[in-house]
Amino acid sequence: MTGQDWIEKDFYKTLGVSKDADDATIKKAYRKLARDLHPDRNPGDASAEGRFKEVGEAYSVLSDPEQRKQYDAIRAMAGGGARFSAGTGGPSGAAGFEDLFGGMFGGGGSGGGRTRFSTGGGGFEDILQDMFSGGGGGGGGFGSRRTTQRGGDITTSATLPFRNAVEGSTVQLTTNGRSMNVRIPAGVSDGQKIRLRGKGQAGRGGGEPGDMVVTVHVEPHPVFTMDGLNLKVTVPVTFAEAALGATIDVPTLSGETVRLKVPAGTPSGRTLRVKGRGIDTPKGTGDLLVTVQVAVPTHLPADARKAVEAFAAATSGEDPRADLRARAAR
Repeated sequence: MTGQDWIEKDFYKTLGVSKDADDATIKKAYRKLARDLHPDRNPGDASAEGRFKEVGEAYSVLSDPEQRKQYDAIRAMAGGGARFSAGTGGPSGAAGFEDLFGGMFGGGGSGGGRTRFSTGGGGFEDILQDMFSGGGGGGGGFGSRRTTQRGGDITTSATLPFRNAVEGSTVQLTTNGRSMNVRIPAGVSDGQKIRLRGKGQAGRGGGEPGDMVVTVHVEPHPVFTMDGLNLKVTVPVTFAEAALGATIDVPTLSGETVRLKVPAGTPSGRTLRVKGRGIDTPKGTGDLLVTVQVAVPTHLPADARKAVEAFAAATSGEDPRADLRARAAR
């Protein structure tokens, strides 16, 4: 970045803060803008990507006390951002800029010679660089301190057994030849992306590192599924248990069983809730959702068949599909 760039760009305006904003305010403004404008949240949006770069450029200067001091000084000299060109020292006013610098370096005054500046070769920007780098043409000044850039994000994936996803687990990931242990929180769902701040590629010129984005794949369980913080299970019951009511044993992921009351007249497909037996996380604990499924026997002994036939005869006047037909005709 050149001295003229610093004169023309209002980094305070870019971040939406005042010129006397403290470090915490600047950092907070940057984080909000960087989060809102990040390419991951605005895929294919060139405008957002451009603003994201501008915000990063502004923060890299204003977050560094020395660079901010230099930036403020240059902007103050320039009167807030006008472009300068050397004048002839005539009465038109073009000599004002030269007088300013002449006064600083001892060349001002009514009787003395005037310090001259030119726009070509070693002109205005070189003078400013000498001011803030201690002179010399080696390039140790403000212009050489601009190359701060945030590191890139790294994407990877991890596959977890169902139980580890429910309980949380530490997995070892290897990316770009680097291995690290990563903690996966309890209750992570299949396909969920976890962003690990600062675990991506290193930044340049002191810029902050990027993030690591881990896509988690959860292996299915033969019995349980996840629904947020809840665990779901389907439990078969006999017709008699559903019709007459019963207390049944229901398995849990821990290997224990819990006693669940099935009310009389429970239809197949109804879901009953066991409080507090779901996924346990710092944010809360879910429940175990038990869906009742009436099991129909494929073969009936003779006495059982007679009992069912007797039941059918006793309830022959009932039509479970009457309400369905009525609602379908509306």
